[in-house]
Amino acid sequence: MVSRYDNRPTAINRSTRDEKLFEKRGVKFINQFKTARLNYPSVQERAMLSNSPTVVWKMGNRFYKMANEYYGNPKYWWLIAWYNQAPTESHIPVGVTIKIPMPFDKAYAIYLRNGG
Repeated sequence: MVSRYDNRPTAINRSTRDEKLFEKRGVKFINQFKTARLNYPSVQERAMLSNSPTVVWKMGNRFYKMANEYYGNPKYWWLIAWYNQAPTESHIPVGVTIKIPMPFDKAYAIYLRNGG
């Protein structure tokens, strides 16, 4: 299974600011994922993909539902969000056209090349 956390670097948090949290959890540190530094696809990379199908954003639309419909798995919602440069559904106004990057394998490969 492909995860957006595959190959994501981690860091050990030993911050004195979080000591009470560590005590509460009975640990000396917490291993955390580092913030991803993603680049959005270039014009050339977008040309390698089909931007079809498209969806006109409506109230109640969700990335995970689109991922399930077009990729067969709701866990790939983040690929559609990344491609449309919208971290969450609340970043998309009603009426905007959303592009579903296809085929999935090529879109995922481009995502990985861009820091994913």
